Formats: sequence, C-alpha cells, structure tokens
Amino acid sequence: MRLKGKVALVTGGGTSIGRAIALMFAREGASVVVNGRRPEPIKSVAKEIAAAGGHALAVSADVIKVPDLQRLIRTTMDTFGRLELLVNNAGVITARTSATDCTEEDWHAMIEGNLTSAFLCSKYALPELIKSKGNIVNIASIAGLMGMTNRAAYGAAKGGMVILTKGMALDYAPHGVRVNAICPAFVETDINRQYLAELKRAGKYETIVKRHPLGRLGRPDDVAYAAVYLASDEADWVTGVMLSVDGGMGAGLAG
Repeated sequence: MRLKGKVALVTGGGTSIGRAIALMFAREGASVVVNGRRPEPIKSVAKEIAAAGGHALAVSADVIKVPDLQRLIRTTMDTFGRLELLVNNAGVITARTSATDCTEEDWHAMIEGNLTSAFLCSKYALPELIKSKGNIVNIASIAGLMGMTNRAAYGAAKGGMVILTKGMALDYAPHGVRVNAICPAFVETDINRQYLAELKRAGKYETIVKRHPLGRLGRPDDVAYAAVYLASDEADWVTGVMLSVDGGMGAGLAG
C-alpha cells in the first residue's frame, strides 16, 4: 500500500495506460479521480475500483479547456479535501508524419493534446500540490528523447513535456513538490491499436518488436508500475527524472 491515504488525479484515465495507472494507484491505497473526456470509460474504471474496495470518482473534463480544468480541481477538492498526486497522461496522436506532411491542424492538435494539456493541468493543480507537498508524474515518450521518423509533431510535443518536467522540477523543489516523467517506447494501447494492426497487415510488426531489445512491446502495466514508484515516498529524493520504460530501445541499436 505504497500510496495509502493519498489522493491522485489521473488524466486520460479511462483506457490503456491511464486506466492501468488508476487501477494500480487504487490497489496501492490511493483515492483516485479518474478523468477523461468520455464519461463511459472513466465511469467504468471508477466502478472497477469501487468494486475492489477502493475509492474513486469519475470526472469528465477536457484538459485543454480552463473552465473544465478549474471544475475538475474544484470537484477533487470538494470530494476529497486535498490532492497529492497528479498524473498527466492525457494525450493524442492524430497523425504520424514528417514535418512537410503534417497539417497545421494536426500540429496544433498534438501540441495542445500532449503538451498544453500537461501545462494547464499542472498550473491549476500546483497550488494544491504545494499545500500537500505532492508530486507530478508526466507520461512523455521515447519520442521526446530521441528523433524518430514520421513523428515531427508528436516528438515535438513530448520533447516539450520533457523540458516542462525538468523546469517544473526546479521551480517547485523549494516547495517540496517533485516532478518526474516516464518515457515509454511502443506500448500496446488503444491509441496505437490501428497503427499496430496496419503494421501486421504490411508484415512490418516484427520489425517494430525487434527495435526493443527485451523482445516485446510494452504493456500498460509496465508504465503503471513505474508511475507507482515515482508517485510513492520511495522516490522522495527523485525529481526532474525522465524514466525510460522502453524495453531497452533507448540504450541504442541492438544486433
């Protein structure tokens, strides 16, 4: 029960990595506010937590809209009275393209959905996190640490999240607030399902798998385990860290 008694807010908590983090946080003793734009998935996760004896609240809100965010934080405080943990997991991939092929619409959508959302959530949660000496876990990406083909906008957004993490870690360390990020490689998630299916049809799936020296793609729980560690008191002397959960991809070229 490494998060016993803590209150956590998980954005994008209805599916895949966000769902895995919300469920694992609850198993570790946290009360979890499960956020997402679509009510049905987050209500399902909250019910699953409650059925297992935990405490959860589903709050539908768009994390790039300030009034929604203010309502999200206010609802969290009205329900639980405090906030110790924020997981900025909400994210989007609208296109996988080079810079020349990326439309302006896709560029803005990915910057807003991945980077601006993390900035705004942090901005409005930090006053409460300062009071509780809590911490933030950002879900970035290996694409924010190294160049990847056809990831111009997504890589820029996640790279921005990496620097945002480091900057906030420095700014809020004097207040006792830690800020870290997890940088996964390819994880089997809803957002990647169509892309991975296309790779299988094209006979290219195994090529992606082989880019991970440990021989498999990631699972949502792989990221959730890392999030529990960074959110827990076990990581009390850890801030500004980009924790790669990537099957060894970031180590270099295998073979």
